[in-house]
Amino acid sequence: MSIPVFSGSYRADEVRILLTPLALKMVNVVDKERLIQSGQRHYSTLLSQETLPSPRYLEIFYQAFALTRQRMAQQLLDLAAIISAQHPLGSLTLVSLARAGTPIGVLLWHVLTAHFAREVFHYSVSILRDQGIDYNALRFILHDQLHEAMNVVFVDGWTGKGAIARTLAHSVTQFNQTYDSTIDSRLFTLTDLAGVGVAPTNEDVLIPSSILNATISGLISRSVCPAQLNANSFHGCVFYREFAANDLSIWFIDALRAEIAACLDNGYLPRSTPIDSHSAQNRSQQLLLTMKKQFGVCDENLIKPGIGEATRVLLRRIPERLIVRDPNAIDVAHLLQLAREKQVYCAIDRTLPYHAVSLIKSISSC
Repeated sequence: MSIPVFSGSYRADEVRILLTPLALKMVNVVDKERLIQSGQRHYSTLLSQETLPSPRYLEIFYQAFALTRQRMAQQLLDLAAIISAQHPLGSLTLVSLARAGTPIGVLLWHVLTAHFAREVFHYSVSILRDQGIDYNALRFILHDQLHEAMNVVFVDGWTGKGAIARTLAHSVTQFNQTYDSTIDSRLFTLTDLAGVGVAPTNEDVLIPSSILNATISGLISRSVCPAQLNANSFHGCVFYREFAANDLSIWFIDALRAEIAACLDNGYLPRSTPIDSHSAQNRSQQLLLTMKKQFGVCDENLIKPGIGEATRVLLRRIPERLIVRDPNAIDVAHLLQLAREKQVYCAIDRTLPYHAVSLIKSISSC
């Protein structure tokens, strides 16, 4: 399969994004929510037009980044050490899950190459809940690019309830059976709230790239799989060229590369042992049971736990409410700003096991 090299707004050697740039008819957020919840359309076929962040929201992003950049740099070093220890031989083929995983994959490519002396290739591919990973992209990586299945490592930013990690495990297992392959279906993330992947921590910490949309993810939208894509195409995306003047993607990568180098210069020793997942699994399941009972939520997909997932709800869905544990925590300042801008009800729950939870507004009763 001969395809043009597409790297979004990243440098060409940092990532090859296996998505098909499309011109899509956008759907407003209200109509999108109605179509998804009514079952008329799957979320993977719909996109709403993204907008640039407000000046105040962008100011909060820079503040949050300044306060959390060292922590994220250390998490990246730890995750790189974990990946290198668990895949000690040969080259590594990082496969980041577009788009939240894309900047993480780019950063890991730099860390593993520069500081762990590993040969690393990086691709970013689509995975869609209920539908699975893009098989055409996996076949391209293995058959056209001739990378070994044993060297493939899936990476993402975080887990919320674990739906994507479970989708990945199921679809990769099917791929392996169909194509007689041996790809490791585990998901490596910076933090694993759901206890379903491999990560250095399971704490709900702010990952600065989760605050913004396309302007910190190579100017690409989340992935979609609309009807106009043919069977041999990669999943699609929208490439927001019009946001180029506001793009922070390369700035974010380079700022964290400098922070990572500073951490190492100051004697930070990366930890190669992942966090145990059992406590996180129990915590996640208990939260979902509590939220369902407390708010009468029937569909688990309407509950979005953790900073990253809560942010997504406020950026691109119709929120019913935002719940935060500590309104004074820097990790939730951007969420409170979004709630103010969008007039979303915000509650405080000091017993919350995460910094934040968002509930999507239901259009139907149980």
